[in-house]
Amino acid sequence: MKQRLARRLASLVLSVGAWVSVGVTHNPAYPQHLQLHNQTSVLAQAQTQSAVTAIESVGMTVADMDKSIAFYSQVLSFQKVSDVEVLGTEYEQLQGLFGVRLRVVKMQLGSESIELTEYLTPKGKPFPIDSRSNDRWFQHIAIVTSDMDKAYQRLRSFKVQHASTAPQTIPASNKAAAGIRAFYFRDPDGHYLETIYFPSGKGDPKWQKPANQLFLGIDHTAIVVSNTAASLKFYRDVLGLKLAGESMNFGTEQEHLNNVQGARLRISGLRAPIGPGIEFLEYLQPKDGRPLPPDAKSNDVLHWQITLVVKDADAAAQTLRLNQVLFISPEVVAIPGQKLGFKKGFLVRDPDGHPMRIVEK
Repeated sequence: MKQRLARRLASLVLSVGAWVSVGVTHNPAYPQHLQLHNQTSVLAQAQTQSAVTAIESVGMTVADMDKSIAFYSQVLSFQKVSDVEVLGTEYEQLQGLFGVRLRVVKMQLGSESIELTEYLTPKGKPFPIDSRSNDRWFQHIAIVTSDMDKAYQRLRSFKVQHASTAPQTIPASNKAAAGIRAFYFRDPDGHYLETIYFPSGKGDPKWQKPANQLFLGIDHTAIVVSNTAASLKFYRDVLGLKLAGESMNFGTEQEHLNNVQGARLRISGLRAPIGPGIEFLEYLQPKDGRPLPPDAKSNDVLHWQITLVVKDADAAAQTLRLNQVLFISPEVVAIPGQKLGFKKGFLVRDPDGHPMRIVEK
């Protein structure tokens, strides 16, 4: 009963943006300072239950699982940690598709993970061949390297598909990112990937530790957004992620990194207490990036999903519905036997259509 009351109060606050009194607080004899104290406590409790505690993994739909496993393990040194096949009503509801049979493989690099999903049925559409880095379905993971030159030579030896013309070094004029080196390339399905090098004093301090590995882990996943303010409202204000940094990136290096002429980007990095970050890429120029296709589905190869962990999936779902977030799953789904590593979950779309999987462990 107390939990339902807490959720109801938080819901009313979120939906109208003002304090609302219920139950005993309507009594004029009830001290005002106690009313405010109780309401603040209820809101804080609801926000705690709904807030993201970790960014657990970044997932993508693949066309051929064995081919993808070979690529990520042989080229990028990921290790396979689980491999399951699932089907049933629960997974249909979770993914928002009828008749699904999924092979799901989790792979790890350092302390970060990716989750690859092959739809054995039904098959979806291939990655759009004419995709560009400023299209709003764009997403990548940034794989940290200890040596950019060696990393690039390794990628060349495996004949990966370039997305950048070559590795680029952010110039000294961009103080927030000066000296960072980066290169975009693509996996066998066409998903964009980035390898990134952080010089001393940049990035998470853990990337500066001595290492005998070429590829170290995943620093962040980047998504193209149409409006930073709208995305901050979703990720920061509703989900509770923290804004960690911002920069304005432009110039020939940025243009050739993204392979978009005239690229001028507002970049914002967000973090949860645990896991890789989420980076917004808002293209101030050019403005011709295309929106997510309206018929996009979870089995299409352009589908990515970021797994966000919360304490209470039902509370998070209620909060998101009150904020008029678009759901892919019709409801919170209980996963039998926690075969995917969580007991409850659901999929939603952010303001630009990027899928998020909210889970309760």
